Amino acid sequence: MTDAARWTSTVYIGGLASVVTAANLHDAFIPFGEIADVSLPKNENPNSQDPHRGFAYVEFEDVEDAKEAIDNMDQSELFGRVIKVSAAKMPKSANSGLGSKTALWDQEGWLAANAAGDEDRIAAEQSNNTAEDPMQGLEGLDVAGPKPE
Repeated sequence: MTDAARWTSTVYIGGLASVVTAANLHDAFIPFGEIADVSLPKNENPNSQDPHRGFAYVEFEDVEDAKEAIDNMDQSELFGRVIKVSAAKMPKSANSGLGSKTALWDQEGWLAANAAGDEDRIAAEQSNNTAEDPMQGLEGLDVAGPKPE
């Protein structure tokens, strides 16, 4: 299964209580279909009392099962907390798009979309040579204000 297809069958669960485990999530979401994976990211802060970051991802085998889980579990209560269940978004690459570590003009996608070809340069030069004088027709407007009567 490709990464894009995996993310379409994955749901995001937010607002989890600190006592929730991967086994609890598996048990809560198994009625909607076969589960391929449950991911509960660990808290990176060593001083925190919470074992996880308060959100999780549940990957289903089928896209329809993920949609069913979203429809039924969004705004439901789990361990005394109202949870938010929505379609997971594919993570952004650190090397592409705005906010990346690579300059926008050094990225292949941007360069392919915005590179000017030889025909474009020739057409731009020809249009500059035949441009009309922007000051033409303004000879009598050397004084500001209303026209004297």
